[in-house]
Order: sequence, then structure tokens, then C-alpha cells
Amino acid sequence: MAGGNNVARMSPRQRMINLMYIVLTAMLALNVSSDVLNGFNQVHEGLHRTNQNMTSRNEAQFQYLKELYDKNEAKAGPWYEKGVTLHGRADQLYATIDSLKMVIARQADGPAGNPNEIINLDDLEAAAVTMLNPATAHGKNLRSKVEDYRGFVASLIPDTLKRSAIMEMLSTEVSNKPGTIGPTTWEEKMFDNMPAVAAVTLLSKLQSDIRQAESEAMADLITNVDIGDVRVNELNAYVIPNSNMVMRGGRYTANIVLAAIDTTQRPAVFVNGSKLNNDKGLLEFTAGSVGTHNYSGYIEVMRGDGTTARHPFSSSYTVMEPMATISPTMMNVLYAGIDNPISISVPGVPMSAVQATMTNGTLTRNGDTWVAHPGKVGTEAVISVTAQIDGRSQQVGSMSFRVRKLPDPTPYIPMKDGQGNITHYKGFPKKISKAALMEAETLGAALDDDLLNVTYSVVSFSTVFYDSMGNAIPEVSNGNAFSPRQKEQFKRLKPGKTFFISEVKAKGPDGITRDIPPMQVALN
Repeated sequence: MAGGNNVARMSPRQRMINLMYIVLTAMLALNVSSDVLNGFNQVHEGLHRTNQNMTSRNEAQFQYLKELYDKNEAKAGPWYEKGVTLHGRADQLYATIDSLKMVIARQADGPAGNPNEIINLDDLEAAAVTMLNPATAHGKNLRSKVEDYRGFVASLIPDTLKRSAIMEMLSTEVSNKPGTIGPTTWEEKMFDNMPAVAAVTLLSKLQSDIRQAESEAMADLITNVDIGDVRVNELNAYVIPNSNMVMRGGRYTANIVLAAIDTTQRPAVFVNGSKLNNDKGLLEFTAGSVGTHNYSGYIEVMRGDGTTARHPFSSSYTVMEPMATISPTMMNVLYAGIDNPISISVPGVPMSAVQATMTNGTLTRNGDTWVAHPGKVGTEAVISVTAQIDGRSQQVGSMSFRVRKLPDPTPYIPMKDGQGNITHYKGFPKKISKAALMEAETLGAALDDDLLNVTYSVVSFSTVFYDSMGNAIPEVSNGNAFSPRQKEQFKRLKPGKTFFISEVKAKGPDGITRDIPPMQVALN
């Protein structure tokens, strides 16, 4: 607002307008401040949830360390004692910070204050009064406890890189603010002239760092408990088959071994009363009838005194008919005019040994997958599978499919969401903003129902608007793009109004141009 004689020459109306500008500017400044404070509030809520999850995870780690101690006190004892101290100190420091957050909240909002729901977010005195008061020295004491905790955690972590990261995360060293005279303490930088919500958020961040440091140190303590030692005090026989599932006509192969075997003296292996004719424990035979078959035997080992010891074993194998698994990736039908991905596999047979053919169309291979191109609509397509088993080709299965033409697509308006990703607006009852509609350039059509994902090309369409008298105003598109006249109609639409996109013609990958249902567009 101009001063001096200019003010005197202003009309009352002009003075009022200038005063309104000043008030508006002040209100905008307050809104910015409110947005910043609300941002702190949201960050604090996220940190609160993170801290709860981290506390639960650390508790689970500590319980696991306790279980190791209960299983073997002698081995896990020293590490468990350190874990108890670590867990207790972390909980104590975490609780101390919780109490300080409560004091700040009550200083800002009164006796009913809650650090998770601060009302006076912009209170600039609550944090300083609580943390920088020389009489209570809460800030100084907190810094001392954080430094002690940091040193203790660092002593538990042998890895230098991880230890340096923890030291940096819990560091209380600060640099002086520009323009200040004399050193600045950690607590002054954290809480001096800091809004209440920001101070509570910083304390929650400190709690998160404390839990993270506890987690890293607890993980190292668990690693130091060597639970991988194995004490061998007996010998056991094991059957190790290549597969428990065998096709009829295939071969069953298994290794029968003795743990801790003496390589200078091979044991003798007997299966169903007969000795194997090799000294490697290799059991091999041709599978016969379908079903589950059991067998047993024993391994004879020579003792040092010349006597023998027998170690029994038993196992089973299953013989099944040759079979193939054929499943359409998209649906249990095949669609003409597009690639239909097909998964074909034969249990126990490598993909390189599997072949397949198809009637009423072509079947091509693409690595380990197949693509079916059916021919005539309404005629079944049969896929037959063969496999190379033990050096000979054998048919292992077939499956029939119905061949159908592609369904009609759904029209949509491509638009961007808040993250810049392209989304499909498919009409009422969902609504679209006028800004998003004005940014739209084209109309699309597709099948995207989670079973089929096929894109169509829009050839033409019309829009129908209604004036204030209820008269329809049709406009024709430029191919798949909105025409200038249609864009002009968009500008005239008012919030809450609707219009229709009709007479949509779309061409699919099968080369067929079809009429598809209209869509109703509703503005917010």
C-alpha cells in the first residue's frame, strides 16, 4: 500500500482493496506454514509405525537368541548375556525418549497432551522449555545417554564398515549455524526454536536409529553363536534317489550310501536279500507296474576287530503313467488372430526332449514356452505332446481347445495419475477431472480384464454433448484423436456435467473392425 499523500488521495474503496491484499498475503503465509507442520505430522505418524515394526522385529531376534541359549547354554551364554544388556539398554533409552515426547506434548497442549496427536503443532516454546532448561538438563542428559549407547553398540559390532555406519547414525557432533558465535550443542540444534511437532518427529527419528542399531548388533550376536557344529557319534544308511517319481518304461536310479564312510574300505550293500554288483552303492533297475513300491536292505561294514556291523535302510518309489501338463497361459480357450502363450511340460523330462504339434493352426516354440496360432473359429484345436524317454520318442498326452474370436474391447481415455503413470478411465460411475480431460488427446480401446491383455486401434468415434435446452450436439473425431471442436466442447463443460462417446469403431490384431459399446464421461 502506498504511503504519505498517496494514501490520503485514495478512495475508501481502493483502501479497502489494498487492505484485502495484505490480509490475503498473510493468509497465504499461514497456509504454507500449516502445510509444513502437517508434513511433519505425517512423517511422525510414519516413523511411529516404523518404530513399532522395528521393536517387534528386535524382540523376535532377542527371543531367537534366547532359544539358542536354552539349547546350549555353554556355547551361547556369553553372547546371550550381551544380548540381554543390549536389549535392556535399548528399551530403557527408547522409553526415556517416549517420556520426553510426552513432556513436550503436554507443554504444548496442556495436561491432556498426546505426542501422537499434537494440537498446537507450531508451538515454538514447548521443545526448548523441556529440553534446554538448565535446571532439568533433559537435552544434555539425553545426549550423554545416546553417546553411551552408541559406544556400547559399536563395541558389539566387529565389522568396521557396519560399525562406522552405526557411529555416524547416532552421532551427536554438530557444526555451528552460520552467523552464530561460539559452539552449538547437539540439543540446541535439535530443539532451539523448533515447533513442537518437529521436535517430537526428530525424537521419533532418534528412536528409529536406536532400534536400527540394536537390530544390527543383535544380528551380529546371533551370528557369533556357532550353531553349525555337527558331532558325529553314529553311522546311518541313506537312500538318495535321483527321483521318487518314475514313468512306466523309465529307469529308477538311487545312490545308497553310508555317512562317514571309510574310503579305503567300501561297504557291502544288500537290497531285498541280494547284494549289489558294484561297490559304489548304485541301485538301478527298470520300473514295471504303476504304483508305489517299497524296498529295504542293509549295509555291512567291517569293524576294526574283524567283525561286521549291519545298518538297515528302507525306501520307496512311485511308478506313474507317462503324462504331460498342457495349460493355456491366458484362458482355457484359444483366440483367433493373436498369440496364445501355452505352457507345456512333462514331469521328469527336460524341456529340450519335449515336442508338440497342433491341429487347426500352428504351434511354434519360443525357448521353454510355446505360442499357438489357431485357424478357423468354431473348430477345435488339438495339441499333442511327445517326449524322448530313455532314447525313444513316446506320446505323453494331448488336449483339445475351443477356438473363439476375440471379444469386443472396452473404450477408455488414457490419462496420467499423480505419479505420472498412464491409467485408463473407462467412464461412469467413475469421474474424471476437467484438467485430466483437457490433457487427453486420444481415445483407446483394449481388453484388459486380467485374462486377456489385447490392444485395439480406434478408427473413429463421435462425442455427444447436451446444451442447456437438452439438445444433443454431436461431434466427429479425427481418427482416434479428439478433434478441435470436441476439445472446444470440453472447455465449456461445467463441473458435474456428463457427455457420451459413441459410434466407436476399433480394429483388433485379428484385422476385424468392430463397433464397440459407448461410454459415458462424467466430470468431478
